Amino acid sequence: MAKQDYIEKNRRWLAEKAGEPGVKALDKGIYYKVLRAGKPGGASPNRGSVVNVHYIGKTINGKTFDSSRGGVAPAFRLRELIPGWIIALQQMHVGDKWEVYIPAEQAYGRFSQPSIPGGSTLIFEIELLGVM
Repeated sequence: MAKQDYIEKNRRWLAEKAGEPGVKALDKGIYYKVLRAGKPGGASPNRGSVVNVHYIGKTINGKTFDSSRGGVAPAFRLRELIPGWIIALQQMHVGDKWEVYIPAEQAYGRFSQPSIPGGSTLIFEIELLGVM
């Protein structure tokens, strides 16, 4: 598949996902679905926070490219992550588990990463375990 066709396929997939029941919009074309709600009013991170999360990352074809499941939940400084994670996690509360749909422009853009072609819409299941 030509790169431009792949990019368009990813954009169409995201537009269709946005119209599904339970899918909500965030800033910059990011969408999410709540899989489990944490404690209302629980801690939420800011850009400078360190977050402790479990996650699974997939492309729209269902291929897993990264996962913390089966191991220790990693801690990340939020401001060092891709823009889509920064935007989504700041809206989450400890205990929330979301499926987040991130357009390429808020992930790696047109640049390929190992197991992620350039122009990919990314799907992450993110469980926010803690904020430090």
